Amino acid sequence: MLCVAPMRSEPRQYKALEEAIDAIVESYETPVPINDLQSAALPNQRRIIEALHELEPVLYMGFYATRALSRDNLRHGLAEHLYRAHDLLVEQIERALGYAGWHGLRQTPPPPGSGEDLVLALFRKIPELRRKLNLDVLAAFEGDPGAESIEEIVFSYPSIAAITAYRVAHELWRLRIPMIPRILTEYAHGTTGIDIHPGATIGQSFFIDHGTGVVIGETAVIGDRVKLYQGVTLGALSVPHRSVATKRHPTLEDEVTVYAGASILGGDTVIGRGSVIGGNVWLVQSVPPGSKVFGRSKRDGVVAEGAGA
Repeated sequence: MLCVAPMRSEPRQYKALEEAIDAIVESYETPVPINDLQSAALPNQRRIIEALHELEPVLYMGFYATRALSRDNLRHGLAEHLYRAHDLLVEQIERALGYAGWHGLRQTPPPPGSGEDLVLALFRKIPELRRKLNLDVLAAFEGDPGAESIEEIVFSYPSIAAITAYRVAHELWRLRIPMIPRILTEYAHGTTGIDIHPGATIGQSFFIDHGTGVVIGETAVIGDRVKLYQGVTLGALSVPHRSVATKRHPTLEDEVTVYAGASILGGDTVIGRGSVIGGNVWLVQSVPPGSKVFGRSKRDGVVAEGAGA
């Protein structure tokens, strides 16, 4: 004879859990942005970061290889990473383009081609990216007397990790790919404390010493051989409506040094070539080439002195 055990009554805590779930489901009925259920079409952040980790060995192959390298096997080693990065990025770029188009976010003019075309355009830029990154690494080695080797800088300096992510993201930004450049630089921001917008324009031999708290805005322009210390902000004086395209962030010409905690603000602010901006200075006006700007105490009513000295 088949015996059927009596069904247990639903535990009290499960009933409360089901009620909580019902309430959360109901909260999705309101027409607010975070209730958009099209998120399945969004780029996948984890996959994008995986693609960056596949590109890092391509950019610095000798530092990441797990086996001996030679000219004979270099191409094979690079291809392993590039094929994986290719497949990841093509899918994620197609998702980003589709999502932007679906929601009316597609930029004008649209990106030049399919996901496949855009990934190949990025890959063609890698030799130039490697040239620039080599100069960034050398700038770090020459600018930091505490650095004992190039290897130490590549492996352990947060500024190199942030600049590497920025240089890749900037190429994607220039290709007008939505969302993915910001995902890359915000990932670097989270892991290094250095916030570089992918739209910023940064020249060669760029060095950020220590780095935590550095902020570089979208329309900032930085020349060659510029050196920033921790806590520097290249920011905006105001935040215009997003539909208004305007330069909001400052310009630093070649060979400028900005010391810790300084804030340089405004799209019309230009720091002339070879200038030195001291720590904790608040600067909202241009200074000529060769200036030395140092802060005074707030009780003096002066935020900077020595411009043009």
